[in-house]
Amino acid sequence: MNRWRMDIAYDGANFSGWAAQPDRRTVQGELETWIPRVLRLGEPTPLTVAGRTDAGVHARGQVAHVDLPDDIDTSSILRRLARVLNPDVVVRSIRPVPGEFDARFSALWRRYVYRLWDESSRPDPLTRFHVASVRGHLDLDRLNMAGDSLLGLHDFAAFCKYREGATTIRTLLDCHAERLDDPCGTIEVTVRADAFCRSMVRSLIGALTAVASGRRDQHWLDEVAASTSRASSVLVMPACGLTLEEVGYPADEDLAERAARARSRRSHDELCDTCWED
Repeated sequence: MNRWRMDIAYDGANFSGWAAQPDRRTVQGELETWIPRVLRLGEPTPLTVAGRTDAGVHARGQVAHVDLPDDIDTSSILRRLARVLNPDVVVRSIRPVPGEFDARFSALWRRYVYRLWDESSRPDPLTRFHVASVRGHLDLDRLNMAGDSLLGLHDFAAFCKYREGATTIRTLLDCHAERLDDPCGTIEVTVRADAFCRSMVRSLIGALTAVASGRRDQHWLDEVAASTSRASSVLVMPACGLTLEEVGYPADEDLAERAARARSRRSHDELCDTCWED
């Protein structure tokens, strides 16, 4: 058996997220059903994924790993999967990787893009299931200043759904917005971090758009960010606007070290020099 990396894209509109669930259509469920069938394997082929996207969230650059026989024909499996999978999920590539590669724990960062239309945009009905609409005009200078204030290593508990035993300490590496020079005037908010908690990206976008629209100010955002529990005043934006675009990994020789570090649960001791109050 060898370890194989799969690069996957999907339209999340008709999926109940990535993770397999009984009696629900999920991306993991579809792939774990069809991969052993097309390879005529007698055993399940469990997938480990870089980011477990929620229901309705899309992906252009999802990454998963799976252990399969070392003699598979990658071109053949891609053709077979393309024939049996619905068009809303595509395995773009499959290739062998070192045994130390872990799609989840070896990742250095995940990059998401949230797409928005405001009152200055001209919505396109053909792409309405991949872009969220907000009322009013968004001041991108204010949004970018607010995004800059969130960068770094912090406890993002205010923006995450609580999960017992899980840490909410993350390093936000990038958070910026731009209005595209396209016929729609679409706004793209790029958010990149070492990892994300459940609903973290959509909550961040909800807070940032509240500031950019003038409904809230920077002082409010600072108070929210300093909270150690979920902030009820933060709107969780619709899933349709969110797409996982890319996952970054280190060089092969650094995979094992990165995975070991990522498995170590973070504590608040790490925040002594980077707390929100500073």
